[in-house]
Amino acid sequence: MAKYSRIEVAQTMKENGMVPLFFHSDIEISKKVLKACYDGGSRLMEFTSRGDFAHEVFGALNKYALAELPGMMLGVGSITDAAAASLYMSLGANFIVTPVFREDIAIACNRRKVLWSPGCGSLTEIARAEELGCEIVKLFPGDIYGPEFIKAIKGPCPWTNIMPTGGVLPTVESLSSWLNAGATCVGLGSQLISKDIIDNHDFEGLKNKVSQVLDIIKNIRK
Repeated sequence: MAKYSRIEVAQTMKENGMVPLFFHSDIEISKKVLKACYDGGSRLMEFTSRGDFAHEVFGALNKYALAELPGMMLGVGSITDAAAASLYMSLGANFIVTPVFREDIAIACNRRKVLWSPGCGSLTEIARAEELGCEIVKLFPGDIYGPEFIKAIKGPCPWTNIMPTGGVLPTVESLSSWLNAGATCVGLGSQLISKDIIDNHDFEGLKNKVSQVLDIIKNIRK
């Protein structure tokens, strides 16, 4: 079961301002990516369930996080049904992220008090997700909607917490546009954990990159 409650995870998302996300089928590489992000200051990681036997990799990775990385909240993304959500929660997932809004996933996660962040693309979807207990909505794909969408949503619904994913860059300009528009945090995938970094095993570079992004976010919020 999850080590961290949905409230603890939501608070950490707000405080960190950034959720790294990645998938790799090799557990040892995955451990090094997770450790680099942890050493860079991140206390969140979304492991995207996109490959064969991904749940086996996640299970091993979460055991590693629990044993070696105190405070790291490992969750899973790209979940599209309640059965997959339940499988990963049985492996200790601390949060569930989905590309779509599905009530069956909401029910499964709420039953275990695990944070779920559904992909929403309209105010109607966002409102329904919040009615079902969603703390932080995922705006996906973020580049299709842009920061102005968040700004418009926050007008009538200032209580809404939004995490754009897709289209966010690890730069001052991009992060400023999203956070100043009202984003609670951002999801960063291949723009942060690039194929080159993994192929070259540049985990020290990844650590530094994560640290730089978190510093940028802190400076924007001052």
